[in-house]
Amino acid sequence: MQPHLEVMYRFAYRLAGQQQDAEDLVQDVVVKLYPRLEELESVEQLRPWLNRVLYRHFIDQVRRKGRQGDRPLSELVDTQNHGDWLDSLESDDEGPEALLEHERLRPALDRVLKTLSPDQRTLVLLHDVDGWRQEDIAEVLDIPLGTVKSRLHRCRAMLRKKLQRELEPIPRSGRVGE
Repeated sequence: MQPHLEVMYRFAYRLAGQQQDAEDLVQDVVVKLYPRLEELESVEQLRPWLNRVLYRHFIDQVRRKGRQGDRPLSELVDTQNHGDWLDSLESDDEGPEALLEHERLRPALDRVLKTLSPDQRTLVLLHDVDGWRQEDIAEVLDIPLGTVKSRLHRCRAMLRKKLQRELEPIPRSGRVGE
């Protein structure tokens, strides 16, 4: 499992949004699978299989936390640090106008991403940020490829719509002379 730990950690970080939670997720999965190492040798594609186990463990944790009180699912997963991935993107050394636009877009995109459900956010981050293939996402999330495509399309449309509302200038009161 050693060669897959870094990929598992990155995936766990996308799911959990915090370093400590991601490390705990990976550690829990490794501890859970360690006694079954012989079985792991028979798995053809280990990386997607490990990520599927990690995802299911994460969902189980979210569900357990959900039983602890009547809170929306978005509050169960810490989304405070989900903007960190935006800050980690490398700049293409664009001009000052483009840099200003990115500075304006970054916090808006972060706010809009926080409004998505954890499943929607995971899908968008895996595909559009981490560059996962739709086939791999379908395998890890254990859903049909067509479902991945349609959900991704809907998530992008929702993000586009919310970003447009977020970035529109605040309307004035409508009085002349203001």
